[in-house]
Amino acid sequence: QVQLVESGGGLVQAGGSLRLSCAASGRTFSNYAVGWFRRAPGKEREFVAAISSSGRSTSYADSVKGRFTISRDNAKNTVYLQMNSLRPADTAVYYCAANNMGTSRLARAYEYWGQGTQVTVSS
Repeated sequence: QVQLVESGGGLVQAGGSLRLSCAASGRTFSNYAVGWFRRAPGKEREFVAAISSSGRSTSYADSVKGRFTISRDNAKNTVYLQMNSLRPADTAVYYCAANNMGTSRLARAYEYWGQGTQVTVSS
């Protein structure tokens, strides 16, 4: 079992930055790939970014490439999502998820999920 807790969300103006954290407890976190997903009001959940268990491999949605950076510190059992140049379209609840099968853009590939953190970007 892996427990995930997101933090770092909030209200920011367009063009601003936020850093989300995903803190894990339970099984050996360094064995798990982690993905970030988001769900905007009235929309389906969508993939944002993912990172391999070692941190050597990352993947991004086209909509955030060049603006968001995913990273991890396995010593701290934490994965980060640095979000720069935020846009109103980035407004959503952001979730982190973990699995021990490798990175994926598919939500169904992830076994463990956090409760989400709200990000609101004002224009």
